[in-house]
Amino acid sequence: MANPFAELTEMPHPVYVMVGDGYRIATYAWGDDSDPTVVVVHGFASNTRDNWVSTGWVRDLRRAGYRVLAIDQRGHGASDKPHEPGQYDLRLLASDVEAVLDTYLVDTARYVGYSLGARVGWEVAQDFASRIERVVLGGVPDGIPLARLDLPQARAYVEDGTPVTDAVTQNYIRLTERVAGNDLRALLAIAEGMRMSGTVDPDPSRAPGQPILFATGSEDAIIEGSRALASASPQGRFVEIPGRHHFNAPGSRFFREAAIEFLGET
Repeated sequence: MANPFAELTEMPHPVYVMVGDGYRIATYAWGDDSDPTVVVVHGFASNTRDNWVSTGWVRDLRRAGYRVLAIDQRGHGASDKPHEPGQYDLRLLASDVEAVLDTYLVDTARYVGYSLGARVGWEVAQDFASRIERVVLGGVPDGIPLARLDLPQARAYVEDGTPVTDAVTQNYIRLTERVAGNDLRALLAIAEGMRMSGTVDPDPSRAPGQPILFATGSEDAIIEGSRALASASPQGRFVEIPGRHHFNAPGSRFFREAAIEFLGET
């Protein structure tokens, strides 16, 4: 018998959404318009295929009865990749999500984000609270996204191949080179833009009020910061993803199952 979910391991052609400053954001949809929608937003140097399709998230969300709407964030995947740091303000990334919801005529949705996508999700849940019912924030940085990246070393590597010696920056470089189609100059611009644009740490005093599941790997250096954000959130809950660090947590079955169970609560 044919597997009715076999197509969920393949990528549909992207549908492009034009956002306010004229860039194209690649989106992908699985499921029926009548199903409740889950918006999934990937992390830095990743994309929809890498973060959500290859890891089984799209398959399992569809099995749970959701319509899945995925976004390649600007600078990633099939979306436009400007090289100017000013094009990666955190509020711009959040407004991209709103533009996608508007284009798809989605009034309310659930949100799942990882790493940079989770930090964007913190803003989305605040700014568009009436449209976002429940939120899963995986590996959410408790400070400015990509703050641990050594920008001078990353810039030297991109410009002339100078070897990187900082361990965290080496991990990010390996991640960027692992995912096909990444544009190193665009990714460097993202890291620079987060610092230049006035991006600030998540403000616990302005924590979103929706039910939020915070999930971070037990071996992730940001785990205590993520746990603190969960404690500060009125309806926050924290789960520790066992045996996972920041770069491999999206592939955890434990994470997927905990998230899908949480999304289905009433």
